[in-house]
Amino acid sequence: MPEYGRNVQKMIEYLVTVDDREKRLRQAEVIIELMGTLNPHLKTIEDYKHKLWDHLYQMTDFNLDVDSPYPCPSPEAVFKKPEVLPYPQESFPHRHLGKNIQELLTRAMEETNEETKHGLTQAIGYYMKLAYANWHKEPVHDDMIKNELAEISGGKLKYETGGYRVPYENNRNFKQRNNNNNNNNRNFKGNNNNNQGGGGPRNFRDNRDGSQGGGSGYGNNFNKNRKFNKNKGK
Repeated sequence: MPEYGRNVQKMIEYLVTVDDREKRLRQAEVIIELMGTLNPHLKTIEDYKHKLWDHLYQMTDFNLDVDSPYPCPSPEAVFKKPEVLPYPQESFPHRHLGKNIQELLTRAMEETNEETKHGLTQAIGYYMKLAYANWHKEPVHDDMIKNELAEISGGKLKYETGGYRVPYENNRNFKQRNNNNNNNNRNFKGNNNNNQGGGGPRNFRDNRDGSQGGGSGYGNNFNKNRKFNKNKGK
C-alpha cells in the first residue's frame, strides 16, 4: 500500500519480527497512529480505526499476531470481487433519445385528458430537439421532429410546430390596455401641473398673504379682518 510510504513499510516489517507480544502490540498501536496522521482523510470515515487495523494486517500478509481491538480479516474477505450488476439489455429504435423517452411516450399515449396529453406531447418534442442537437451538433427543423414523433407513436401523438403564439385578439386587447394606461398617466401629470399652477395650494398661499393675490378678494378681506380685529382690541 504505497500511500503510507516506505518508512511505514519498514516499521511493519520490523514489527513482525518482534518476539515480545506486549511490545509488539504497543508498537502496532504507534504505527496505527502514524498511519492516521499520514492519511488524515481516513478520519472522516466512520470507525476509521477499524480500517487502519485492516490495512496493517494486509501489509503484514495477514501474519500479524497481536491482541488488537479488531479481529484479523481473511484474505478472501478483503480481496473479494463485488458481484456483477445485471445491465438491462433492451433493444429499441431511436437509441439516441434514451430509455426515458420510451416511458414518456407510453405515459403520453395512455393519457385520456387531452390538455395533459397535449402538454406531454410538446414536452417530448422539445426533448427530442435537445437530444438531436446533442448528438448531431446542428439545429433541427420542427417538421422533422413532428414526423419522427408521429412515426414513433404510431400517429397517436401530434407535435405542434412553431411553439405557442398569443392570439391576435389578445394582442389587440393588450395594446388597447397599454394605451389606456398611457392616457391615464398623461392625464394624471396634467392634473398635477394644474394643481401646481392653477387654483390649488399655491393660490391659497397667495390669498392668505394678500400681497401676491393681485386684487384677489380673499386677500383683501383677510387684510381688512386683521385690521378690524386690531382696532377692536384698542
